Amino acid sequence: MTHPSSDIIPIMLQDSAFIQELDAKHIKKYVKNHDKSIPLEPLYTQEDIPAVVEKFIGKQYEEKFQILPNIFVKFYPAGHILGSAIIEVSWKEQGQEKILVFTGDLGRPEKNMLLDAKSPEKADFLITESTYGNKLHETQKISKEKLANIIMRTVENNGKILIPSFSLQRTQEVIYDLHLLQEEGKIPNIPVFVDSPLAIKVTQVYKKYRYAFDEETKRDFFLRGEVPLESKYITYTPDVADSKKIKFFKGPCIIVAASGMCEGGRIRHHLMNEISKPENTILFVGYQAAYTLGRRILEKRPAIKIFNQYFPVKAKIEKLNGYSGHADYQEILDFIAPIKGIKRIFIVHGETEQSYSFAGKLRKIGEKENKNWIVDVPESGEVITPETCIGGVCSFG
Repeated sequence: MTHPSSDIIPIMLQDSAFIQELDAKHIKKYVKNHDKSIPLEPLYTQEDIPAVVEKFIGKQYEEKFQILPNIFVKFYPAGHILGSAIIEVSWKEQGQEKILVFTGDLGRPEKNMLLDAKSPEKADFLITESTYGNKLHETQKISKEKLANIIMRTVENNGKILIPSFSLQRTQEVIYDLHLLQEEGKIPNIPVFVDSPLAIKVTQVYKKYRYAFDEETKRDFFLRGEVPLESKYITYTPDVADSKKIKFFKGPCIIVAASGMCEGGRIRHHLMNEISKPENTILFVGYQAAYTLGRRILEKRPAIKIFNQYFPVKAKIEKLNGYSGHADYQEILDFIAPIKGIKRIFIVHGETEQSYSFAGKLRKIGEKENKNWIVDVPESGEVITPETCIGGVCSFG
């Protein structure tokens, strides 16, 4: 794994284990007639994590290393979250080098802060994601302008802006843009509260790895002696006591808190206090799954239930679509275009409609540009062997 990942993963594992332990305890205490065939123990506990973490080995981007005899690996920036990586696996077969590239989650190339995804020079086989294989995102510039407009309108009404946000990457992106907008004078210098203990821990890791930031960040912040996730207007509130004080803050402010879908975390307390005030704005910057509290708010239901109590929804509800962590289909195509020698492409990590649509786009490009690649959408559980590949091009030796 990359060095940033080796620092972030223990934080996420600890949080996950803590939630699992709480859930198991809750079910044992309160849920009667539960399915006895389902174990009521966490998959892993906080005590299990140190033994896992001590086995981590961090690697630099583009550092080639051996994992097995004749098997080598190299990581490239993926631009998705801090530490995310495209994986290149290479080996020798009958004296010839073979290369397989797995994109993992590809980030958006114009997204601020992190290094953009880097295309390997060549690959025989490519496994690529297709989360948005049939969609185009609005540009980051448009999203940033919309963000500024929403904030300005709310401030004019003397309201507060609540931003439910995922603790990893999304919160850091939002803080970055808010910091930059204030630096540019496009929004007023009102307080920004980052009210998520998990997000605060993750943000400290972001600050540690300056080499993972892109040139724009270095230009806009580091060369001026500033840090992109720090300013006198940004307040991190890890302690419960400090979090509770936000309720009594008078005047406009911005509150960024987890969880991103409002199913847990401190955002629920802020919603309970602020969602019934018409001067306020609830701003979503991420996907809201069906049946979540976030989805119900986004659907603009007249009232929502929080902590077993109904609250009328009078705040304005807004959503920005440009903060997606995944590249759209054109951005994935742009990533693939420079890679030489591709013989076969496997489309994964997408809903059926998205994956098959993206496969169709790649086939059309192959025909138009005389690329001799074969494009497949594997079925779940399908095993690719030399016998299932045309001309044996899938022989992994």
